[in-house]
Amino acid sequence: MTPTVTPHRPRQRVGRDGFLQLLHAEWTKFRTVPGWVTGTVVAALLVVLVALLTGVSSNQKGSPPVPIGPGGEPVTDSFYFVHQPLAEDGSITVAVSALESSIPKGLEDLRPGIVPWAKAGLIVKQSTRPGSPYAAIMATSGHGVRMQDNYVNDTAGPPGPVSAESPRWLRLDRSGDTITGYASTDGTNWAKVGAAEVSGLGSTVQVGLFVASPQAVEGRGTTSSVSTAAFGDLRLQGGWTDGEWTGEQIGAHSPTFAGFPGNRSGSFTQSGGRFTVTGAGDIAPAARYSLPAAGTLKDILTGTFAALIAVIVVGALFITTEYRRNLIHVTLAASPRRGRVLLAKAIVLGAVTFVAGLAGAVLAVPLGERLSRANGVYLFPVTYSTELRVALGTAALLATASILALSVGAIIRNSASAVTTVIVAIVLPYLLIANPFMPVSVANWLTRVTPAAAFAVQQTLVQYPQVANPYTPYNGYYPLAPWAGLAVLAGYAVVSLAVAAFLMHRRDA
Repeated sequence: MTPTVTPHRPRQRVGRDGFLQLLHAEWTKFRTVPGWVTGTVVAALLVVLVALLTGVSSNQKGSPPVPIGPGGEPVTDSFYFVHQPLAEDGSITVAVSALESSIPKGLEDLRPGIVPWAKAGLIVKQSTRPGSPYAAIMATSGHGVRMQDNYVNDTAGPPGPVSAESPRWLRLDRSGDTITGYASTDGTNWAKVGAAEVSGLGSTVQVGLFVASPQAVEGRGTTSSVSTAAFGDLRLQGGWTDGEWTGEQIGAHSPTFAGFPGNRSGSFTQSGGRFTVTGAGDIAPAARYSLPAAGTLKDILTGTFAALIAVIVVGALFITTEYRRNLIHVTLAASPRRGRVLLAKAIVLGAVTFVAGLAGAVLAVPLGERLSRANGVYLFPVTYSTELRVALGTAALLATASILALSVGAIIRNSASAVTTVIVAIVLPYLLIANPFMPVSVANWLTRVTPAAAFAVQQTLVQYPQVANPYTPYNGYYPLAPWAGLAVLAGYAVVSLAVAAFLMHRRDA
């Protein structure tokens, strides 16, 4: 049904009475067309409805619990640990003379591979509970010596790989809650790598050798890996309470979950003063690939995609209806300054859409979170400020998209063509990056230069340089910062608005 627009005729020309009366006139037009009001309300309801459906349809009850680190973040805490208890203070020193990695070839076989973040070294850990506090110093396959603690902290040490010809000595000293890491090329001259304050260690800690081998990134995905390290020249000082070394897989008891191909598992052998340790898994912040069933706020707000279509239609109709019914001349007669008319329409449309989008996001997020958690879905935690940014950003995304549709409608003057153009510009790139087989370079390009970059405002996942992970838009990692992504869409809207104002001045004189 064609909407009937009631033209608002101010008693005096807007040029004399001011911009506020022009805004009031455009608001009167908008609210007197039921279809436009209904479309805006529907957009907000779609955001809420899809969030409810997402929460109800997700069922992860019975899934293994996600390890939580000292800072409340989800972590991956899976590695092979050769340890014994240390009471009070002490130190441990070892030489790492080999670190070799393998990745699966078929279901059972392994082939040599490069796993840059494969780790072998020393660790001080509160307990063997996954997620417990720790500090470690390690040699890696591709990033030299590193000192890491409590999953998120990473300090670079001397570069270079280890080998039999070029071993690396590592040392950890414990003094209360302070753990200090050192590295050496000869076991005599030491360079301090870093020191960490690890709260809550307690009087007795578990200390020893470890090997971790995270999933290797291959193309757009990952594959499991196994690494083996050779240790020697082991030296202990301080309050060691037991002379026996215990080897165990930390974190995951399932070989598949731990990252071991086939039926292999971690192990260690000891011959004299030498240890050979094989392990898999990782000690790091959890990335999306390691928790594929976990959810994010962006997942809950998937309804933004449907809401976009609704606000694009409303935005285009807000201007094209006046052209189709020849009411634009009435509007321009009341306010001859074309740019001010278009700006007033943009402000009214943007404000209404922003309020509706914000209401939808504010309702959708807590409802979707509650239903998802009730169905056993783990949600990546966010701060209140991040949650607020996502809600405001979602509203701003919808408002900016509606203004872009208004501008394109003023340029094209045809509802169907304007709606199609804006949907292709925003929605099509979004659908393309949702394809897991899209090349990463293309997906990153689309989310940098097209209006779909605005979806970055909904991202909440953190990229960690010490974690090997496919950081792609498909997995929820955008190349632009949240507000920078929204600025790309805003740039398109501003340019389109300027072009529309210029054409209105030329064509509707």
